[in-house]
Amino acid sequence: MTPDPIHRISMLESMMLIRAFEENVAALQAEGRAPGTCTSVGQEAAAVGAIRALQADDLILSNHRSVAHLLARGADPGRLLAEILGRADGYCRGKSGSLHVSAKELGVVLTSTIVGGELSLAPGVALAQKMRGRPGLTTVFFGDGAACEGIFHESLNLAATWQLPLLFVCENNEWQAYVHRRETMPGNPIREWAASHQMRAVSVDGNDADAVFAAASLAAETIRATGRPYFLELNTYRLRGHYEPDDQAYVDPAELQAARHAEPIKRLAERLIAEHVLAPGEVAAMEQRVLATLEAALVFAQASPYPDVAELTTHVYA
Repeated sequence: MTPDPIHRISMLESMMLIRAFEENVAALQAEGRAPGTCTSVGQEAAAVGAIRALQADDLILSNHRSVAHLLARGADPGRLLAEILGRADGYCRGKSGSLHVSAKELGVVLTSTIVGGELSLAPGVALAQKMRGRPGLTTVFFGDGAACEGIFHESLNLAATWQLPLLFVCENNEWQAYVHRRETMPGNPIREWAASHQMRAVSVDGNDADAVFAAASLAAETIRATGRPYFLELNTYRLRGHYEPDDQAYVDPAELQAARHAEPIKRLAERLIAEHVLAPGEVAAMEQRVLATLEAALVFAQASPYPDVAELTTHVYA
């Protein structure tokens, strides 16, 4: 499935917002105005393409690079930035920072910073949906590093055995913290590991928003029709370091430069211009709208108060 022109334009603007939001947060961190954070710069097409294929009653479990998933799902940039800055008007009242955000109204169940932690919980969420007869599927996002954890296979095994409506989305960004995937995996692709659990498994160019949307749409349709799990491997590249600040001294400069040439935002923008879906001036107008949105978000977040000390022990247990 290829999205219509309006949808594709919207995907591009969402990707631009994610990129600018995360770069701004990294800049705030460098100035000492925000805590350290893990960005997903370079992976925007994976988040936007996959989440745009979901429906409102679908649930999402994310990882330490969750900002892209939240913004793609429709999170308010002001509330999200307030959360990152520890302010009371954030999605979790300033208690989660950038690494543990949940947003019930968006169907975002949790963000886990434990590598593979979200994988350990996703089958339970999908099982609950199935047992309660609720509509919707569960989508869990994780990286190639999590695929090296034992819980990866445990989770896929449970999903296949129990026939759960669970979409596994592996954002294979080539890096596992500060270690390249070549040092931890004997082969490629990861989808072969998933296929061994007797589920449909597909690898897609994760820097191609159109391709990701088409593959995720087919995956979601298949899960709704069969009730069985499905595995998507989105091959992308992390353009910034593992955690801000990070000088990426461990990265081969030539590899990083090649990845920058293949990055998803420029790629989709150039395609839409070439197809006469957009004019160059419209892309520039998008960039200005994104900047205005981020300026308003920062004003909102900085005006939000810090939580009262009485909030310290509230919402500790569900």
